[in-house]
Amino acid sequence: MLFARKTQGTNKDRNNMRISGVNIPENKRLEVALTYLYGIGRMTATKILNEASISFDKKAKDLSTEESNKIRDLLGKYKLEGDLRREVSSNIKRMKDINSYRGIRHAKSLPVWGQRTKTNSRTTRPYKGRKTMTSGRRKMEKK
Repeated sequence: MLFARKTQGTNKDRNNMRISGVNIPENKRLEVALTYLYGIGRMTATKILNEASISFDKKAKDLSTEESNKIRDLLGKYKLEGDLRREVSSNIKRMKDINSYRGIRHAKSLPVWGQRTKTNSRTTRPYKGRKTMTSGRRKMEKK
């Protein structure tokens, strides 16, 4: 699943480093560029670059093929992209199936990790038609 592809076309697209189907941006520092992969954060990116003994300030376009292969080999240890997404979704499905507390919260699309829901959960809580916080009283019509 991990592979590099050099595309034909303009000079801009010529040296794109591609890992697990994701283009690694060539003008960003490697420490940040590796975080474009799902499952790789800043800490994991720094750990990989330390093991590969590559500078954090180096950019993807400046990498030699040997260095990029070394990064690719080290990334092979981790579950990335599609495999990781599949595992997370299957874990959530399993929790829903066994009717655990977290599974029920996922099914109702409510916050799972103990956040309050009276306020501050508007992005996850289903609205049921409510637009703003009001007392619920109807305004009297003026005649």
